[in-house]
Amino acid sequence: MPKPADPPVPAAPFRLTIPQGHAARRLLSYTVTLRLPSPDAQLLAVLIAIRAARGGTGRVSGSEVRSLRLDNTDRAVSDLRALGWQIPDLLLDRDADTPALVTVPAMAAGAGDHPLPLGKAQRSRVSSWITHTLAAPLVARTPPAARLAALFLTGYASVYLNGTLPHDLPQACRGRLPDLMTDGFLTHLDENHYRLNTSMRYLTGRLPHQADPDDSTPRQRPWRVPRPARTTKAEWAQWKQEARQAVRQNAEAVEHCTVCRLPRAQVAAAFTATRYSGRTPRHVRDAYDAWQRIHPSHGLQAAQVTAVFRTTHGHGPSYGQLCSSLGWPSKLRGIIVQRLLADGWLAEIASVPWTLRPGDTAAAHGTLQQPRASRWPGGHGA
Repeated sequence: MPKPADPPVPAAPFRLTIPQGHAARRLLSYTVTLRLPSPDAQLLAVLIAIRAARGGTGRVSGSEVRSLRLDNTDRAVSDLRALGWQIPDLLLDRDADTPALVTVPAMAAGAGDHPLPLGKAQRSRVSSWITHTLAAPLVARTPPAARLAALFLTGYASVYLNGTLPHDLPQACRGRLPDLMTDGFLTHLDENHYRLNTSMRYLTGRLPHQADPDDSTPRQRPWRVPRPARTTKAEWAQWKQEARQAVRQNAEAVEHCTVCRLPRAQVAAAFTATRYSGRTPRHVRDAYDAWQRIHPSHGLQAAQVTAVFRTTHGHGPSYGQLCSSLGWPSKLRGIIVQRLLADGWLAEIASVPWTLRPGDTAAAHGTLQQPRASRWPGGHGA
């Protein structure tokens, strides 16, 4: 009687959820924008920044710093101190393993100015991901630049191990890519596309990639905020009473629009919710770049449609209404409108819905906001 086959070994659980993968990429991007001259300093900055991400202070031990295998730890610490980071000498003592308190002033900023607004659990999981990625057998013995590259490539890889080189990958890390290929960390490297060794799968940032098979996991939206609680009539009235005049007038124009005829609850939720303004994921930016190449005149079109919409409705279109009227993909509406705002084709009251109008670039091309007809009794300008 044949011996039954051994049961398959279960795959290791992913270290990061999809939102946590987004947070890890944001951490890496933040640290490489700092004025640091070496991979040593950048790698140390990754470790310290995630520890101090909540409140500006955190604990790091000397053994953790030694595990980074930096070429010149003293110089790396000096470079970070030059940025105002407070790092005690205890971390430089090779015989000391007692955790020391480090301080990163930028991390003590309020929610609106904080470079890494992470929750407690999210910070902890990203910190754990960094430790496990740097300790992976294919990474642990490599030089600092290669280890920093490994963090980037793992964080930007999909569950199918595919990835596109991040645009902010430091040049020193790019120079180590052939070594990572030789060591087996990478199994494929072709211009900007790469593929990780299967042993790294549970550490990936789970960022969807165009090279993934068609049956890949459904599109995820880590940047989406939870649905807000229903706003009562009393709360909506209170919000309008406290809002700035221009914002209140626009809210009332939408609420009473006889063309849109939107439910009061929908209007109230849109105005009272907090808009998420995090970094747009790479795969969305890539999809937008491909889309805009075949829509070279979309800026002028958007401005013209917005001007007509305002004349007809008495308020600006929502992002969805604008893209829907032009047949543009709803999945890209956020980045499309944000680019149009940045390029001056459109303007809006920041973070206030239904306030889109033609911008300065549109005016220079002859598209101006038209006088608006009031569509409800007692209407006001937006």
